[in-house]
Order: sequence, then C-alpha cells, then structure tokens
Amino acid sequence: MSRVEFDARERQSPEQREAELFARLPGLLRHAIDRAPGWARHLAGVDPGSVTSREALAALPVLRKSDLLLRQKEEPPFGGFLAGSLAGVARVFMSPGPIWEPQAAGDDPWNGARALFAAGIRPGDVVLNAFSYHLTPGGFILDHGARALGCAVFPAGVGNSEAQVEAIATLRPAAYVGTPDYLKILLDKAKDMGRDASSMTRALVSGGALFPSLRAEYADRGIAVRQCYATADLGVIAYESEAMDGMIVNEDYIVEIVRPGTGTPVADGEVGELVVTVFNRTYPLIRFGTGDLSAVLPGLSPCGRTNQRIAGWLGRADQRTKIKGMFVDPVQIADILARHPDIARARLTVLRKGDQDAMTFAVEAEAPAEGLAEAVSATLREVTKLKGEVSLVPPGSLPNDGKVISDERDYG
Repeated sequence: MSRVEFDARERQSPEQREAELFARLPGLLRHAIDRAPGWARHLAGVDPGSVTSREALAALPVLRKSDLLLRQKEEPPFGGFLAGSLAGVARVFMSPGPIWEPQAAGDDPWNGARALFAAGIRPGDVVLNAFSYHLTPGGFILDHGARALGCAVFPAGVGNSEAQVEAIATLRPAAYVGTPDYLKILLDKAKDMGRDASSMTRALVSGGALFPSLRAEYADRGIAVRQCYATADLGVIAYESEAMDGMIVNEDYIVEIVRPGTGTPVADGEVGELVVTVFNRTYPLIRFGTGDLSAVLPGLSPCGRTNQRIAGWLGRADQRTKIKGMFVDPVQIADILARHPDIARARLTVLRKGDQDAMTFAVEAEAPAEGLAEAVSATLREVTKLKGEVSLVPPGSLPNDGKVISDERDYG
C-alpha cells in the first residue's frame, strides 16, 4: 500500500465517509441475513434496505461477546454467524472462552497496515512480531498487516527472550509489534546480554495498557511507541497517530458508544460500551458489543486524519478482563471451581507489579485439603493459559459483590 492510498481515505471529509459507509451497510446486512442463519435469526424482521443511518443502525439489537460465546456453544463452532462455509477460509482460531474465529479473505484481513503506517513503519522495514501465533489470531493480525504494507516479518511470538535478542542483533529490525510490557523485557535482556537492540526505533503495541511512564522510558531509549486497539473478532478498530491525541477509528468500521447493558448510543464524550460494525463478508459482525468501555472524543485529530476518534480502552463493561494480552472470562473461573468442589467462593484480582500484569486467585474453603493451593494453581494456568498466585483465605472474607474477576490496575 502506498502513502497516497492511505492519505486519500484518511483525509476525506467526515460527511463523505459517513455517506459511503451507510450506503454499503444495507448490502452487508442483506449478505449476512442471506448467508448466515445466526444473523437471520438475530436480525429477524429487519429490512436491510432501511438501515442507512446511525439512527436506523441503533434500532438493531446488539450482539454481545457473551451472547456469541453462548451461541457458539449451542451451535459449534461459529453459532451460525459464518456467512457460508469454511471453503476458502485460510485459518480458524480459538481464543479464550473459547470463542472461534475464522480468518477473513484478503492480504490484510484484520486491517492492520493502516495502524502500522500511522506508527511510522514503512515498506521495506523489518518488523519483529512478538504477538502469539498460537491458537489465537494475535500474531497473524499485524503479521498480515505488515506484509501488506511491504515489510518483512520476523515471527518471534511469545517467550524465549534470549533467542529473540539474538534475532534482533542479527536482523536489525526497525520496528517491534507486541504487548507494551514485552518490549521492555527484550530491551533489558539485550542490555544484560551485551547485545545491540538500537535498530528498533518504532513500535506498535496492543493487548495491554501502555502507561505514560513506560512510553516515556521507551522514548528515552530512542523508540517511538504508538498503540492500536484490536480484538480477535474485529481486527484493528482504532490506532494512534503521531499526534497521540486519542485513537483514530480505522476505515471500514462503524463505531458506536452505547450505555452498558443496552443498545442505546450515548452522547459524545460519555463513557459507554464500544459497539462495532465491520465490513467482513466472511464473518459479518453487526453492532458487536465488545464489552470494552470507551468514549468518542470531540473534533478531529491534529494529524489531519478526519475519522472519528475514541479515548481508547477505559475498562470493561463486564467482568471479562484482558491480562497480558489474553482475555479471562467468568466462565473460566466457573470451570476452575467446578474442578475443585472444596472451593466455596473465589475471586481473581488483577494488579500491576512493576511494569507487568499480575493476578492473584483468592479462594475460600471450609476445610481445604492438603495441596489445594498448588492444585488450584495448576488448574488456573491450564484454564486461563496464565500464571497466577493462589491464596487460601478464610470463609466469608471475600466481598459479597458478585465479582469473580476484579481489575484493580491503576490506569491513571
């Protein structure tokens, strides 16, 4: 993709963009209803030709991730929301939940190239991709985006930091993509090993919070770090530019902010649940409730891009929580409790320790068997794919507030 192509779309008038999106929307709705029985049921009685404005779109029901999870369990693997069959689908992924996602068609099926370009990454750059390529689409999202942009990708994945440092010293990548925390791990490891990691001067991060102190530390080390907001289901929804003034909504996405638990849009500036419609004909998602909180920012970006801006990730409208780039769902906590009948109640607390996410799993048990904490720790890691500390607490000591996951990270 060339810079001109990006500029042409990113700088069109908001009115023109809105008109084009809603001129295309009836065709997407018709395609979804005709080809996906799940959408035919979910949108029963909807006339696709009438949905040509935000007001008309707001009248459609929201499909929340928790609903999709239930539908997929009832009708595996896709709950009837795949438009057609798997013929021609290159990959199928399983994200935590589990939630199944088919890869859409095209060179950049998750729309990542635009975000990489806005982060200063250019054709010909070598990109170290430290997102996971295992089970989930995480690594593939920006792998495809980088290659569509004309970059070479080193598919590093997660872990084995010493080998990754050797690759950095040899390949001299210009850019890093991955979680915000892991870049620091690589830089610190390179320093300990006496290896040169100075080739990396740009980074695009996602899957966790980029704290101002961490961004400042990267800047001091010569790396300009930008963020994008992406999900396995939807791809890259929004991204930062050089202005670093909110996140700019990606082209081909319709973003709404609604009052949590409803489908009613809130006023610009008000925090609510992020609901997204994406023009994906393989796996259409229409008014898809992400469960994430955000807000629409007023005005346009100082960088000159004209699309709507959002405040980025402001928390969860439900208890489903992203930890180290992986979602942990209350359903998974229920699974852990089912495997350990001794546990009466439990609560997963997420904190920050240093520059990394950490989680503690507190469990109440009347008469805990010997080795219960160790057994629960192993189950926690098996179910969530994350390591956490398990603590046995006295019965009745956990708050009676209905929470099984408590995100207590400070994002101030």
